[in-house]
Amino acid sequence: MTQELIDLRNSIQEGRYADALAIVDELEGMSRQAILRNIQSYLNILLIHLIKNQVEQRLTGSWVNSIRNSIREIKKLNLKDNKKSYYINEDEWETLIEEEVIEDAIAEASEEVLNGNYSQFQLAEVVNRTQLIATALRFLNLTYSHSSKELAGAVAQVLMQLPGGEDWINRK
Repeated sequence: MTQELIDLRNSIQEGRYADALAIVDELEGMSRQAILRNIQSYLNILLIHLIKNQVEQRLTGSWVNSIRNSIREIKKLNLKDNKKSYYINEDEWETLIEEEVIEDAIAEASEEVLNGNYSQFQLAEVVNRTQLIATALRFLNLTYSHSSKELAGAVAQVLMQLPGGEDWINRK
C-alpha cells in the first residue's frame, strides 16, 4: 500500500488525475478486500462454535464468548464508514457461508469437536448444514436490527435457545 500512496502523490503532483483516481479505486478495493477477509475470519469462528454446539449438544462459556465476540466484531466491521450501508447485506450471508466459509469451518471444527474424534469428512456428514446456516443467520441478522449497546442481550437470547443454552444461563 505504501507504493500506491507514493504513486498517488506523484500522480496528483504531476496533474495526472485519471491515474490518481485509478489508484484511489485500487486502494478502495484493497481496503474492501481486507475488511471482507476479517469478516470471513470472524464468521469462520462463529461457525466453528456453532458446529461444536450442534454436534456436542452443549454450550460452554468459552464458546459463548467466541460467538458473542464474533458477532460484535462482524457488526463493527460490516458497517461502512458512512454508517448507513454495509459491506455484506443481510441477504448475502447465506451465499457467503455456503460458498466461502462453511467447508473451512467444518475442517477446523473437526480438530475440536469431541476432542477430534471426527475427520473433516466424517464431520461434514454429521453436521446439519441447513440448521447450521439458519442458526448463523439468526445471529448475523441481529447485527442489523440491534444497536451495539443492545447486541449482547439479543445474542444472549439466541444463545439460550441453543442446545445447552439453558444450562449455560443457569450455570449448570
